[in-house]
Amino acid sequence: MTWYVVDGMDGCGKSTCAELLKEKLESEGRRVRLFSHPDSGCLFGRLEYGYLLKEGRLAKMLATVFFILDAVDSLFKMRLSSRKYDDFIFVRYLMSVAYLPDGIYRKAYRIIKKLFPMPDEFILVDVDAETSLRRIEARGEERESFENMDDLVRTREKMLSLSDGWFVVDNTLPLEEVKRLIEDHASAVLSGMRGRVSPSVCARGTRRSRIPCGRPWRSPR
Repeated sequence: MTWYVVDGMDGCGKSTCAELLKEKLESEGRRVRLFSHPDSGCLFGRLEYGYLLKEGRLAKMLATVFFILDAVDSLFKMRLSSRKYDDFIFVRYLMSVAYLPDGIYRKAYRIIKKLFPMPDEFILVDVDAETSLRRIEARGEERESFENMDDLVRTREKMLSLSDGWFVVDNTLPLEEVKRLIEDHASAVLSGMRGRVSPSVCARGTRRSRIPCGRPWRSPR
């Protein structure tokens, strides 16, 4: 079993990239289950989404707390169904800590890595703040409290600062190129050649370390 996390800030295209990954894995005969967060089918996910629409520091903190509980619910469901599927994909997991205040997010990242199961594959979908905001506006939906230029700029900086060990996908590239990057990465994972695929160049023009971080998830025997 392989557990993938596809993460990134609002409007970056996480869901699209997760679907591309799912399609690639299924084309190889893999049985795949995808979890998106916030999960409207989970009470914690609905509470999380409600607080994301509110303003203020407390609302942001509560949204993060309910996100963690939402993710825990997905972890429980993944464990229960681990014999039915070959692969699992989480849309959002670790990088949500980047929405926390500057003095907290790094510590929260380290704590979560120590206390929670870690995926086998970390994929960060990256776009600049302008592209993110343009895509958010195009959705025509009520905006979450983080969905403004200042917050998006800071959130992106935080996510990139935490991205050592992540496969960073530049989602400002043409869709076919993004699809190729994701499919090549999935093929490398499936063939056991993970270390021989070069990660994409992140927005700062540097390559991220490929060293896995945290504790890999292990399915129950």
